[in-house]
Amino acid sequence: MKNILIVSGHTNTVNDSVANVTIMQQLETALPDCRTVYLDRLYPDFRIDVKAEQEKLLWADIIVLQFPVFWFSMPSLLHRWMEETFLHGFSHGSTGDKLRGKTLVVSYTTGAPADMLNWEDFMGNLRATCQFTGMNWGGCVGTGGVSYQMRNDPEQLAAINTKACEHATRLLEHLKAL
Repeated sequence: MKNILIVSGHTNTVNDSVANVTIMQQLETALPDCRTVYLDRLYPDFRIDVKAEQEKLLWADIIVLQFPVFWFSMPSLLHRWMEETFLHGFSHGSTGDKLRGKTLVVSYTTGAPADMLNWEDFMGNLRATCQFTGMNWGGCVGTGGVSYQMRNDPEQLAAINTKACEHATRLLEHLKAL
């Protein structure tokens, strides 16, 4: 089995997430040998341990970025993690080949309805990151209509959990196909 690193880029999974927490729990159960990183738990102050994170990236064959879409992009903490770890000489540049050949998979949720937009269109920056670093683009798995603001209504909460479990199943199938 390939080494799978799952990076949770949510800025506050404990208080502001339903779907992303459920997805992460499902993945950790189904993939006991994967490594998971909860950026919000490790780096609430945004001070990234670059060496530690680069070691995780070196270990991985497949890197999964799990996050909610905030304003048509990834959350600021995940962006900061990439800024800090994908450094010249590590991920790119004349000696920066450490990510070359690894596969990047994007797994995202959004509160907006799934059919509102083609969300994969908003992942162009991550596709470009793959090209720039020599990573393989592993595609996207996305789920819409899972706003955490719906969590106070029991029926809507149940619907979010169902969608999150379905998302995790689709992501697992996607990873098996890689």
